[in-house]
Amino acid sequence: MDEAALLKRRKSRIANAIFFFISGFGYAAWASRIPTIRTTFNLSDSMLGSILFAMPIGLLCTLPLTNYLLGRNSSKKIMLIGSIAFNGVLCLTGFVSEVWQLFIILFCFGSSRNLLNISMNAQAVSVQKLYDKKSIITTFHGIWSVAGFAGAALGYVLVSFGIGIEWHFPLVGIIMIALTLYQYQYTLYAPPDTQKHKTLFALPDKSILNYAIIVFICMACENTMYDWSGVYFQKTMNASHSMATGAFAVYMIMMTLGRFAGDRIVSRIGVKKMLLYSATLLGLGFLLVVLLPYPFTGILGFILIGLGISCISPLVFGLAGKSAIHSSASSLAAISSISYLGFLAVPPLIGFISEATSMRVSFGIITFLTAIMIFLVYKIKEESNVLQNATSIKFEEN
Repeated sequence: MDEAALLKRRKSRIANAIFFFISGFGYAAWASRIPTIRTTFNLSDSMLGSILFAMPIGLLCTLPLTNYLLGRNSSKKIMLIGSIAFNGVLCLTGFVSEVWQLFIILFCFGSSRNLLNISMNAQAVSVQKLYDKKSIITTFHGIWSVAGFAGAALGYVLVSFGIGIEWHFPLVGIIMIALTLYQYQYTLYAPPDTQKHKTLFALPDKSILNYAIIVFICMACENTMYDWSGVYFQKTMNASHSMATGAFAVYMIMMTLGRFAGDRIVSRIGVKKMLLYSATLLGLGFLLVVLLPYPFTGILGFILIGLGISCISPLVFGLAGKSAIHSSASSLAAISSISYLGFLAVPPLIGFISEATSMRVSFGIITFLTAIMIFLVYKIKEESNVLQNATSIKFEEN
């Protein structure tokens, strides 16, 4: 590869990382103000759970469209549309005044987030193909985690200064749209494989169904930690608000470190072993916080959860992108038909289960799901290597 091609490859990698940052920062901006929205609209746990269901509904309704668009357009173009729509909806969220308006906005938020996330993961798989014998895919998700941490930190600062969501959300949305428009020129043009993509709606076939369930559970765990870990720490462990915030920060730090270290570890031990070790740590972490609900053991459990959850989704997305039956974009859209439901639908259910039983019971159910994940990872028969040989993807300008 000549020097010019190396430079374009590097710019494509950085640009894709920026889009992961945009996604993580925008979502964290919203998540950091959930307590504000809950207070503003005087919502109970079950009412908040009902409102949050708008996002998975929006996701499900637009999955066929996302699948269709990615089968006929480069992920480069869909990623641009998704990012602008996602941040545009975030801007509008700051001006919601009624509960029904909030439901509609969150429906659109889930739809646009689905468009952005699937396309940027498809782009990540395409960029990964340019790196022979070197894993880079978990680092992209590490950038998402850093963005989430930064977005949550900004939310905390703005809350401390009494700045409302009517300023917070538009500020973040406009800056992220500007960043999107600037970085778009450097993203990779990967032609869609229309021969492998023939249907508007594609459910995962048997070859990738297990992958879809694994990522479903992983994303359910991840967003449960975002939405409910602080509440769990306070209610179940009788911890202070500051200690709960600190425990969540520990979880975020460990997840981020795990993602940045993941590529190097995968290169040494392989994908299957990495997935098995990660799933085991995740399960042990949840088991610890359920069986021993005390602040010290809770923090230790959060450390294990953060490390365990860090690399599962990016590695499985990388494996799904190698499907011989579907194109990379189609495979990711198909697997997302199931997996993103875990991220958006399970956390609202936690609110209903908690109100009907207890928060500890709801986390116990999540622990059971991690046991299923370990079993499914163990069933992977062949050592699938995400470090596939680079394919002929040209750096064409779109």
